[in-house]
Amino acid sequence: MLGEQHNIFEVFNLPLIKAPTGRTLLTIHDIRRLRLRYGILERELFRIVLRKSLQAADHVVTVSDAMREEILEFYPGAPISVIYNGLDINDFTSISETDLVVVRQKFGLPQEFVLAVGHLESRKNYLRLLEAIAYLRDRGCSCPMVIVGNDSGYRKVIEQKTASLNLSDCVRILTGLGDHELRCVYKLCSLFVFASTYEGFGIPILEAMAAGCPMILSDIPVFREITENRGIYFAPNDVEAMAFAIEQVLSTGSERARLVQYGNERVQSFGFGNLAEKVERLYHSLS
Repeated sequence: MLGEQHNIFEVFNLPLIKAPTGRTLLTIHDIRRLRLRYGILERELFRIVLRKSLQAADHVVTVSDAMREEILEFYPGAPISVIYNGLDINDFTSISETDLVVVRQKFGLPQEFVLAVGHLESRKNYLRLLEAIAYLRDRGCSCPMVIVGNDSGYRKVIEQKTASLNLSDCVRILTGLGDHELRCVYKLCSLFVFASTYEGFGIPILEAMAAGCPMILSDIPVFREITENRGIYFAPNDVEAMAFAIEQVLSTGSERARLVQYGNERVQSFGFGNLAEKVERLYHSLS
């Protein structure tokens, strides 16, 4: 493939492989290995690879303004364009009531539940979210929770935390769901919570918007960017603030309606058609 003639050669993984002809475009979704608790050797190796890749790339694409700022902090002056992630909204509007009944019965989902979606790993902040659910239970507010995500080596830790908080009867972990099943679970939930401490973007936010879910989000720059500072946010390390935000939305119909209406409007900006136009313009400008 590299022996062919290219106008633009796009790379999605590190280390960057530079094309012998044309311009090489590097897409970066996040630089978590510089931000999170990885080993010293792994962080330093990633730092070296990232720097060399940025030096070699003719242009960089990333998925949010927040991510662009992180990359520029690491490597000032890099030529970077921002193109958001997207989704096909029709995948959610085509779901029928029968689909919802089938999925609810298949997974034994309660009539009302709080939903969290993401790989089972530390940065998703599930342990504090469990503490928030336990805090609400102790105050008399019952909030069954469903976590949907494939295991990235953290499931046992989450299960141990669930047991230690005596939440095993009201917390479910579902793995291996198909795309359609996951969309149905979004539509069935009462509230979507995204408690991550670090993300480059946050596709579950778009999915929740498309499904008509009210949501609350950890207060990190990229989440405020995606939702234009119009959501409900909590400090990701503050269990009581997280619990208060959950209770606030579950108990306030007007706030739920506001969040759903805003999500319905905002998600239109992330349709693949809009994003494809931006990619096309970028390709033309580079070629």
